[in-house]
Amino acid sequence: MVADVETLHKNLLVRIRQYRMQNKRDPTVESIAKLLSNTLYGRRFMPYYAFNLLCGINSQGTGVVYGYDAVGSYGSETYGAQGSGNSLGMPILDNQFVGHNHLVKQLPGSQDEVRNTLRDILNSIAERDIYTGDGIEVVTCDANGVRRENFPLRRD
Repeated sequence: MVADVETLHKNLLVRIRQYRMQNKRDPTVESIAKLLSNTLYGRRFMPYYAFNLLCGINSQGTGVVYGYDAVGSYGSETYGAQGSGNSLGMPILDNQFVGHNHLVKQLPGSQDEVRNTLRDILNSIAERDIYTGDGIEVVTCDANGVRRENFPLRRD
């Protein structure tokens, strides 16, 4: 499974690099989303065992998340989760970021609140799912650029 993910990632990076060299600009997130879909669909009879999330800023300047299955079907999402802890995390994400089961919806307002909520959710998942790793990388895309932060999950 890890080999499939790394091979897919390497192939996509090569295709994006080729696009940059030919067109002298970066591809849009929508273009990369379609490229990933076509790449996965091209291997549908012997698929990459990878379930992907593609996140970025679209041509209108808003954040977008695309969720994929193994054979390339995708759709735009508000948020998403993939991996072994997916079934543990999605109900919490629904509760926290959509407001399901809240009498009064009070959604996280700032980036710091969202980041802290995600850290709490992933800490809970790591306690129950042995396949979840020992750390997370939070990538924030906004008007100020792209920032990456690493946080430990397990401290035992």
